[in-house]
Amino acid sequence: MTVRGAPGEPHLPKVARSTTARMAAGLVLLALLLAVDIAGGTRIRIGGLMVGVPALSAVFLGPWAVLALVAATFPCLAVAAWDNGQLDAVNFPVVMATTTLIGGASVLAAVVRQRRERELAQVRWVAAVTQRALLRPLPTRLGPLAIASTYLAADAEAAIGGDLYAAADLGGGRIRVMVGDVQGKGMAAVEVTGMLLAAFRHAARHRTPLRALPAVLDESLRDDLTDLTASAGLPLEPPPPPPSAHDPESAGAPAASGFPERFVTAVMVDVAPGGGRISIANCGHPPPVLLHHGEVLPLDCAHPVVPLGLGDLAPETQPPDTYDFALGDVLLLYTDGVIEARDRDGAFYPLADRLADWCDLAPADLLPALTADLARHVGSRLGDDVAVVALQRVA
Repeated sequence: MTVRGAPGEPHLPKVARSTTARMAAGLVLLALLLAVDIAGGTRIRIGGLMVGVPALSAVFLGPWAVLALVAATFPCLAVAAWDNGQLDAVNFPVVMATTTLIGGASVLAAVVRQRRERELAQVRWVAAVTQRALLRPLPTRLGPLAIASTYLAADAEAAIGGDLYAAADLGGGRIRVMVGDVQGKGMAAVEVTGMLLAAFRHAARHRTPLRALPAVLDESLRDDLTDLTASAGLPLEPPPPPPSAHDPESAGAPAASGFPERFVTAVMVDVAPGGGRISIANCGHPPPVLLHHGEVLPLDCAHPVVPLGLGDLAPETQPPDTYDFALGDVLLLYTDGVIEARDRDGAFYPLADRLADWCDLAPADLLPALTADLARHVGSRLGDDVAVVALQRVA
């Protein structure tokens, strides 16, 4: 499993991240300004620019390093004033006092910046721990399947969002995999992710049949949301239907009643013993794609189910769709962050066209190729989180 931030994040060379190198750059800049001031004689006086060096350094240096640059600025200003014959001028004490004031402010700014960086590092660490706790790494091999998974967070400052995946061995050679997308973003979506994953694992331990699984997960999710609402002291009223079941992110704000309007699109796959057949239950999620003998086959849902959390709107169950799963076939499960990724011209990512070139790749090679191509397509940051799982029948 791979978990990363948004593609396209800048990465500085190691030497540029070195405090010693940055400190040396500040000192070199001071020396360069002093040399130019001396070379220019009395006609060109740029000693005042030296005051800006400590202020600039507060952006990328710690407070002690900034303080050292402030200390180095004073003799440079004195030498420049001496060379220009301004050492005994009335204005020289004003220049030194100004340097002291700006230098002190620069050190304070470096202290504040460094504190914020530590807080951000702590937040990232908590996000990484939460990610590992919720999205447990999928095994690379489970029964007759080779498995690969990846997660890309749209927010470059975090490694977690509302997309999810899970896999379970039901025993007797039957394997179950789920990929889902929680409506909304932020910690509220993460909370719903935890609820659904716990329900999925509980259902797997009790060998819940795939036909009944959407109803079981839906009931569990709605019960958890009801408990969450009750604990927050909010009215217990159901949410209105979302604008689009296929686009969880397009739903509006929480209902006026205060009910936490959360639902999840999900696709669940059962692989039969031996791997020759797969059964798919789709709850408002983008259709899986089957790579079979060089063909790219979207497995559109013949028996759709409403997203999880909205089962009270359509409580009837539907039989799962079944398909052949030949040796070497690859099944790709993904969230809508893939197909809704746009390039600079607003064009959506052409997943089926791209997969046509990768039909011969194993899951471990397919997902890196997909994520790298997706990064090139968007050119900067993703607009939504992305979760992808690839399954290949290898036995």
